[in-house]
Amino acid sequence: MKVGSTKKKVIVREYELETGKIQVYENYMVSIFDEGTTLTLERAYQIIGIAEIHFRDRNFGFISLRKNSFAIDPTIYNYLKQLDNLKAFAIVSIKEIDMHNFKIEKLFYKKPMKFFIEFDNALKWVKRRVNS
Repeated sequence: MKVGSTKKKVIVREYELETGKIQVYENYMVSIFDEGTTLTLERAYQIIGIAEIHFRDRNFGFISLRKNSFAIDPTIYNYLKQLDNLKAFAIVSIKEIDMHNFKIEKLFYKKPMKFFIEFDNALKWVKRRVNS
């Protein structure tokens, strides 16, 4: 999984949560959750709050960089799809289990969502969706 990039990306703000790290960029967010954590609805509200602080009046994308294994409550997607300005949701992983989980997660989230093996491809897709 290629994580780095040749282009310089500037982090606007980085948040250390009990579940992992959220990096906020100009028009997208990246999550890197800790190994073994469980992303519950309560914990997802923290992330939604961060999105509302930084992207209140403009479109943005979200990239879930799945370096570690963690559990996610799929009902979270019912709340995420209510964020009208969230235009793209990308998952980046090289693990086969994450591809299977993505197929299940996609059933709960009816907005644009894609799975990628390389971060740069996910970032290009997210930026295209946000800017269109």
